[in-house]
Amino acid sequence: MSSAESRLAETVRAEGARILATLVRVFGDLHIAEDAVQEATVRALRQWPVTGIPSSPRAWLTVTARRAAIDTLRREGARSAKERAAMDLHLDDDPTEDAINDDLLRLIFTCAHPALSLDAQVTLALRVLCGLSATQIAAVLLSSESAVAKRLTRTRAKIARAGIPYRVPTTAELPQRLSAVCNVVYTLYTSAHTAAEGRDLSDVDGSREGVRLARLVYTLMPDEVAPMAVLSLLLLTEARREARIDADGNPIVLAEQDRTVWDSDAIEEGCRLLNASLRRSGGIADPYQLQAAIAATHAIAPSYRETDWAEIVRLYDLLIEVYPSPAARLARVVAAAENSGVGNGLAQLADIEPDHRWHAVRAELLARDHRFAEAIDEMSASLAGPGSVSEAEAGHRRRLIARWTQGLQ
Repeated sequence: MSSAESRLAETVRAEGARILATLVRVFGDLHIAEDAVQEATVRALRQWPVTGIPSSPRAWLTVTARRAAIDTLRREGARSAKERAAMDLHLDDDPTEDAINDDLLRLIFTCAHPALSLDAQVTLALRVLCGLSATQIAAVLLSSESAVAKRLTRTRAKIARAGIPYRVPTTAELPQRLSAVCNVVYTLYTSAHTAAEGRDLSDVDGSREGVRLARLVYTLMPDEVAPMAVLSLLLLTEARREARIDADGNPIVLAEQDRTVWDSDAIEEGCRLLNASLRRSGGIADPYQLQAAIAATHAIAPSYRETDWAEIVRLYDLLIEVYPSPAARLARVVAAAENSGVGNGLAQLADIEPDHRWHAVRAELLARDHRFAEAIDEMSASLAGPGSVSEAEAGHRRRLIARWTQGLQ
């Protein structure tokens, strides 16, 4: 890759969403804006290796994309007020950072509009805000490229048909709409994080894209508690990534992870953001803050044995009270077993509806109690029952079955 191509790739990755946001404001049409940015990128690939890298790559791409959009409107005979307004703009203008930030906020809230389903919001955010292709999005969301392409087409059409406004919500609307934005970022990250365990996501690290988007939202809205808490949670989770997978791509459980490879800078920043968010909320924690607090308790523990399991159980109790979920209840069972013994954990499982994760948790608790035959049966049930299990996780469970089988011999 030439220096011009490298600089272009870097500019598109860092500035693509900002350029797109500016064009959406000018033309009021997401599809036209996306096509224009793509066309500007193609022209840059042709011209920069010949003419050299421009002094302001972002400005060059913005101007070129704006001209491409105007050309599209002319070809379609759509000389609307939007086109006339765009024609009146100085084509050599490079928008100020404040103007770009305002445009980005509008675009973020458009992607997370309540009229769109969560699947549509996440898919659109991955395409528009992270710049991923349909193939890359399909890898992150464990979907097919055709399904992703159809969803994007339907979503763009719904935005146009429903007249979804490109604006920042009013003060009265902000709490609900900001919640939707944070939900999109969180879902984007967890979708990629779950899929990433022990496997490649094409040429995309969806988890890092989630962190990048969380940081963007926090940077644009630094005084709001929720974006601060979401970024804290994602940093504390992502800090352990390098220790989660061995050289062969197999998952490593928390108890066996090498804590020296955890990202101490990310842990420090995550804890600082968590504490700042709790001060702003008066100590009243939302689900993101509670999950971040759980992750922080793990992150600051010197070892697995020295983890404050009683505190983790307490935090899960609070989380289940405000945001109950099967995953949280199962995680609490594991923490309770560490804090009060395997028998306590097994007893608590009786109150939870079984699924493949339930069987896997019960199997590991039984194995810790040296009840290997029962553990093998339960882990086998976790692989046979309904529910989505990644290839890496399935392989991990089969290796446990093999290990326990040896224990019976």
